Amino acid sequence: MFDSLRSTTLTRFILLYAAMYAAFGVASPFLPAFISARGLAPEQLGLVLGAGTAVRLLTAPLAGRIGDLIQTLRVVLVVCTALAASVTLSYLAAHGFWILVGVSLLHAASLAPITVLADALALGSASPPPSSGRRGFEYGWVRGTGSAAFIIGTLLSGQAVSAWGLDVIVWLQALLLGAAAVAAILVPELMHDRTANAERAPARGMLMLLQLPRFRTLVLVAALILGSHAMHDAFAVIRWSAVGVSPATASVLWSESVAAEVLVFFIIGPAIVTWLTPAGALAVAALAGMLRWTVMAQSADVMALTLVQPLHGITFALLHLACMRVLARTVPQGLEGTAQAIYGTVGIGAATAVLTLVSGALYARVGAQGFWGMAALCALAFPLTWKLRPPAFSERRTP
Repeated sequence: MFDSLRSTTLTRFILLYAAMYAAFGVASPFLPAFISARGLAPEQLGLVLGAGTAVRLLTAPLAGRIGDLIQTLRVVLVVCTALAASVTLSYLAAHGFWILVGVSLLHAASLAPITVLADALALGSASPPPSSGRRGFEYGWVRGTGSAAFIIGTLLSGQAVSAWGLDVIVWLQALLLGAAAVAAILVPELMHDRTANAERAPARGMLMLLQLPRFRTLVLVAALILGSHAMHDAFAVIRWSAVGVSPATASVLWSESVAAEVLVFFIIGPAIVTWLTPAGALAVAALAGMLRWTVMAQSADVMALTLVQPLHGITFALLHLACMRVLARTVPQGLEGTAQAIYGTVGIGAATAVLTLVSGALYARVGAQGFWGMAALCALAFPLTWKLRPPAFSERRTP
């Protein structure tokens, strides 16, 4: 019976993540071009996109806290996803700077909590409390589905835009978000042991989490290593193009990193995290980041880049899997949504935003040598990983 229940639950989360990340994939490459085509100047486009980034840092933690306080993360996820589908369609009628600003803010506000809430629900079902008697599943299979769906969505949107124009991305994203809202209804809600401490946990919220040394360390490690990707994401293709790497080759290099991500999520990552422990996997991610950014600081040779781009599977996917293991065994019951929001939005999102600005200044001054700074961030993270070693992971922390 438990095997059947596990299979059903896993299938439901796979459907949710497939629809959710495909929705992100169909719009991400072309949404700036769509907004620009509505008559915005480049500086206005920058303001619209920047405002959307800022509002994400507010709404994801807010939604996570609301979900924890009312103890219905699934309901908040369904509402946010359905609202995002509706707001997406508003882009079709939006013209003019201020209207586009308003739609963009609503779009970002409704989209930002989706992955936070979905991860909290998926992680809770993947790693249920021992007292529940339920068997879990490998979270990496669910997250890997999301990465694969994002790639498929991106490829699909490119073909669709070529055939029907930029408006088609709005219809595709709205349709997929609607499907994700339906899928979210079907996933199980987090079930907590109704102890007095568990019921008080949401009220104490963020303060309780920040008082946990392992949680603080985890967020800092993730912010340093994932934040170090900022220069790569912003300037890698610019750097490659400047030294004569063709767009086709750059596309292959970028795809290499995404393929490695999917491979780690689906196949090798879970086994590595179990074998090395989460702390060991995080240490490997830090070392891989140091190697990756050191090579990029010294060379833009295609062969060298071909060898280091797959390290993205370690610096992102393996790190994310290890972080999810730590969160599952550290966060008090009733604070899963808040923890995911702090980890994903405040720790990583804010760090990435700041480091993107820093990367711009570094690249303007020293060019590719700025990648040494990204390697230094990973070097800072490396000794911190040992604070997360066993026996810290023996069981879930209770409030």
